[in-house]
Amino acid sequence: MSRTVGLPAMRQLTDSLSERGEARPATSARRADDTRWRAFRDALGQFATGVTVLTTRTAAGTPIGVTISSFNTVSLDPPLILWSLSLTSPKLDLFRHADHYAVNVLTMNQSAVADWFASSDDDRFAGFRIHDGLGGIPLLEECAAWFECTPEAMHPGGDHLIFVGRVARFSLGNGRQPLIFHAGRYRQLA
Repeated sequence: MSRTVGLPAMRQLTDSLSERGEARPATSARRADDTRWRAFRDALGQFATGVTVLTTRTAAGTPIGVTISSFNTVSLDPPLILWSLSLTSPKLDLFRHADHYAVNVLTMNQSAVADWFASSDDDRFAGFRIHDGLGGIPLLEECAAWFECTPEAMHPGGDHLIFVGRVARFSLGNGRQPLIFHAGRYRQLA
């Protein structure tokens, strides 16, 4: 599940239906849906994930980034990864049209970085040291690992778009411990 700041995906979908003039569930039905959604989200939260920041540049060269925890391996040969982004994310079209993007795997000392890139601040790169990767994609410094990718495929996935990326280059962050997300909180490896 991608982690973005804002309303939960289910509520965003309900709100977008309302904005388009489509029927919105009655209050008691909404509460039942919210309860089921919360229970589903809590159950998903039992699966510990790493925390990453996906980065790319707009066509005009502006760096963009978003925090996600939906990163996973697809294939070793060829080297493919996947991640997903909410259909309501304002960054969706920018990543959909990107020629390159990077998965920056955050370290246990970078929870503030995760929060910052999950915020709605327009200038998310202010104050961050970055260097350019393939195609000029911004790479955050001091991460646990980096995966520089080109788009391989995109697939619909309910209220998310699933991105499959071909890893063109990767590097390790000299043994830095990764940041973990579990049960709605950041964690560290023991």
